[in-house]
Amino acid sequence: MRLFADSASDLPKAFFEQEQVVLFPLRVHIGDAEYEDIRTIDSMKVYDAIRSGVHPKTSQASPEEMLKAFEQLAKDKEAGFYIAFSSELSGTYATAVMVADQVREEYPDLDLTIVDSKAASLGYGLLVKEAVKLRNAGENHDAIIQKVRFKADHLESLFTVEDLDYMAKGGRISKGSAFVGGLLNIKPLLHVEDGKLVPIEKLRGRKKVIKRMIELMKERGSNLDQQVMAISHADDLEFANALKGEIETAYNPKEIEIHMVGSVIGAHTGPGTLALFFFNKTD
Repeated sequence: MRLFADSASDLPKAFFEQEQVVLFPLRVHIGDAEYEDIRTIDSMKVYDAIRSGVHPKTSQASPEEMLKAFEQLAKDKEAGFYIAFSSELSGTYATAVMVADQVREEYPDLDLTIVDSKAASLGYGLLVKEAVKLRNAGENHDAIIQKVRFKADHLESLFTVEDLDYMAKGGRISKGSAFVGGLLNIKPLLHVEDGKLVPIEKLRGRKKVIKRMIELMKERGSNLDQQVMAISHADDLEFANALKGEIETAYNPKEIEIHMVGSVIGAHTGPGTLALFFFNKTD
C-alpha cells in the first residue's frame, strides 16, 4: 500500500523519507517568496517573520503534484491511502478528491482512498504514524483504513495560543470567537470539534493552562497509561516539557512525542502555541 500525507501533519522530513510516505507540501508565502512546507522552509523562519511584523500566508498543496502522484499510483496498479489535513482548515482534502476523480476518468481502476483526518499538526501526525505502523506490520488495505478512521474519530486535540485574534485574521476561527489575552496574561484554551478549531475557555497563566489540560485529559481520555500521545509547540520547548512532565506524573503514558509546530500551522497560530493530542477511546 502506498501512503500519502501532507505537511500539516507536522512530521519531520526524515519521517517521510524513511517510511516512504509520499509528501504533499502545503505552501507558505512570506512577502513575494513562496516556500514548500517541510521541503524548503522550516517553522523558525515563519516565527521570525511574525516577530518582525510580517504575516505569512499559506496555500494548499499543489494539484499538479497530486495529479502526477495519483496517475503514477494508477499506472503501478497499487492501492493508495491518503490521510488529509482537516477539510475545515484547508482546501487540500477537497482538491485531492477532485484530482482523484479526474484521474479516474482515464484510469477507472484507480484504487485510492482519501480520508479527511479532521485533525491538524501532530494529532494528524499520529494518524499517519498509525497507518505506517499497520502497513509495516502487514495489515491489509481495508484494516488499515478502518483502524485509522477509528483513531481519527476518537482523537482529542487541545490547544493554547498567545492570541486568538491572529487566528481569526487568518480565517481559522470566527472573529466573534476571538479574544485577546495580551497584557493580562490570559491564555485561551481551544479544541478541535468536527475538524474546526473552537475556543472553550480562558485561563490566566501557563500553570493554569497545564492544570486544565491535565483535568480535561482525565475527563476525556481512555487508558491514558497505554497511549502514545503528542505535544507540538511553536518555539516554546520549555512550555512543552512542562506539560509533558505533568502528564507523566499524572498518567505515565506509554510515550509522549514532542515536535515543533510546522510552518503552515504556525503561520496561522503564531509563536507560543502549545497543542496536546491523545485519544478518548483506544479500541
